[in-house]
Amino acid sequence: MFDTLSALLPASALPMPLETFLLFVPACFALNMAFGPNNLLALTNGARGGVGTAVAASFGRLAAFTIMIFITAVGLGAVLMASETVFSVVKFAGAAYLVWLGIKICRAKAPVATFSAGEAPRPIRSLQRQEFWVAAGNPKAVLIFTAFFPQFVNPNAYAASFVLISAVFMVLEIVGIAAYAAIGARFSNMLADARPLKWFNRVSGGMMIGFGVLLALARRPAA
Repeated sequence: MFDTLSALLPASALPMPLETFLLFVPACFALNMAFGPNNLLALTNGARGGVGTAVAASFGRLAAFTIMIFITAVGLGAVLMASETVFSVVKFAGAAYLVWLGIKICRAKAPVATFSAGEAPRPIRSLQRQEFWVAAGNPKAVLIFTAFFPQFVNPNAYAASFVLISAVFMVLEIVGIAAYAAIGARFSNMLADARPLKWFNRVSGGMMIGFGVLLALARRPAA
């Protein structure tokens, strides 16, 4: 499969090996779709005001993530580029993190979205501030950028590869937000019950465990 895709997409088109990029995309999307505090907000905002409202509110979350990504890129760059040993340590630590997080999500109870049917909509800026602070105060978000991202960075093209995976993360995050918002808008009358949401935990958790194992077995590009 990699050989076929490599023929369609020349290696020079990416600042990292194609197989690394193809591993990053689904693993990243599993993280984007994991049911946590911010995705609960997207679900709730979608039920309250529709998909447009939830996506607009999510720009607060994206702003927080942008700040975290910038700090991570600047802070880890020199260290990660200096030693292949550091890359290996980060890789296995990140793989263990994915497996641990996957198990925890599979076992977690889905939180319930709470709101009143006739509740007046909140201003978009208020919703954006809420998304920002929930994202900024979520330690799992910090771990994604410090333990997950660096494993996919090409030491020979650090800046370009970090920009690429950051852009992919942001795009997939918006897709995940829209998906949760659409579910909230469609099934707003069912969100008082957490049972319909449990499959999100099981699927995303199982995917993260699988990608954690694959990541531990993946080879890094030579420095």
